[in-house]
Amino acid sequence: QVQLVESGGGLVQAGGSLRLSCAASGRTVSRYTLGWFRQAPGKEREFVAAMNWSGSRILYADSVKGRFTISRDNAKNTVYLQMNSLKPEDTAIYYCGEDLTNVVLTTASAYDYWGQGTQVTVSS
Repeated sequence: QVQLVESGGGLVQAGGSLRLSCAASGRTVSRYTLGWFRQAPGKEREFVAAMNWSGSRILYADSVKGRFTISRDNAKNTVYLQMNSLKPEDTAIYYCGEDLTNVVLTTASAYDYWGQGTQVTVSS
């Protein structure tokens, strides 16, 4: 059983940056797709970014393209989300997930394991 733990969230002003981390333990995640989703109050969990095991396939939501960058360090069993030029509408709880099929998908139901989330709040 894998455990995913997100960190790096916080309060930042609009235009600022944050770097989220998601560390996996229990087994390696190096062979699987890892993704980031977010959920704002009263809204469904939405796709942000995902990357397959090798990094050869990366997808971003249109709302974050050019501002967010997903990366992974398989040796550290960790995936990252660098978030720049943050906007108030980026405020949400951010979750990382693992998809055992290793197909880079944008639907939350495709992911098999989730972390507990980290809060990101962007003030205007």
